[in-house]
Amino acid sequence: MIVTVTPNPSLDRSAKLPAPLVRGGVHRLGDITVEPGGKGVNIARAVHMAGRPVLAVVPADRHDPLLDALRDLDVPFRNVEIGAPVRTNLTLTEPDGTTTKLNEPGAPLTAAHIDLLTDVLVGSARNALWVTLSGSLPPQTPVDWYPQMVRALRPLGVRVAVDTSDAPLEALARAFPEAAPHLVKPNSEELGQLTGMNAAEMEERAAAGDLARIRRAAADLNGRGVEFVLVTLGGAGALLSVGGQAWHAAPPPTVVKSTVGAGDSSLAGFLLAHTAGSAPADCLRSAVAYGSAAAALPGSALPGPGQADPEAVTVTALDH
Repeated sequence: MIVTVTPNPSLDRSAKLPAPLVRGGVHRLGDITVEPGGKGVNIARAVHMAGRPVLAVVPADRHDPLLDALRDLDVPFRNVEIGAPVRTNLTLTEPDGTTTKLNEPGAPLTAAHIDLLTDVLVGSARNALWVTLSGSLPPQTPVDWYPQMVRALRPLGVRVAVDTSDAPLEALARAFPEAAPHLVKPNSEELGQLTGMNAAEMEERAAAGDLARIRRAAADLNGRGVEFVLVTLGGAGALLSVGGQAWHAAPPPTVVKSTVGAGDSSLAGFLLAHTAGSAPADCLRSAVAYGSAAAALPGSALPGPGQADPEAVTVTALDH
């Protein structure tokens, strides 16, 4: 069982633009889709499509369109009633795959909602192999809720993965090593937030094939208590650092249609491989295969196992 937690879920409305986005212009939208979203929801959908047991934990009322969409997809979930609609996010995709996201802040959670969400999460995690804590935090949620949840989950013996950014990510980093999760999945910008390194410089070096600085940053997180550091690098693939070893995975040639959900799909691919007993390098291979497959799909569509091709991913062990 993989349990995913999305404290700030969304209905993701995606639309294709026939031409590049022009600020102040009038655009005719095409191919509009609406999908249940939020990082943890996306992971749950990908895991469910792979036929593995999964449970999505979300704050949403029982008749919210988000839950109706999960029911339509047969994705198992547990919800916490919050008395407000789930937010709607808008994604605009240009012909070259450039993606612009307009995200609402989400419904505020009261202290009672947060306590109930915590109780549901801990109760749901008792028979899980992995729990993912993913995405932004809604208004009024304590910025250190993720390290609080890591501490609450540790006694259960479950592995914990965290994928977030900005203030919640910085709050998590301040709690290392005492509240370090088993896995973090930063992109280059988020790796900079975790380590204080220059994100733009790391991104430029990764695009040029120079991974030394990224590897050092990831190894620093290993030294601060994080077992798996999975750094997603967009078109440059991904890097995995585990216990003094590191690997880089180069993606297959991909025509990018939308980047929405690519990082979430990468984490789903990693967890699917890890729960199947795969070695770290093969977990990385699966992560990049799933992320690349997601980028090749339009809007917020997510890949199934038949669309992810691990054999097309090149994995290289990195020297110290």
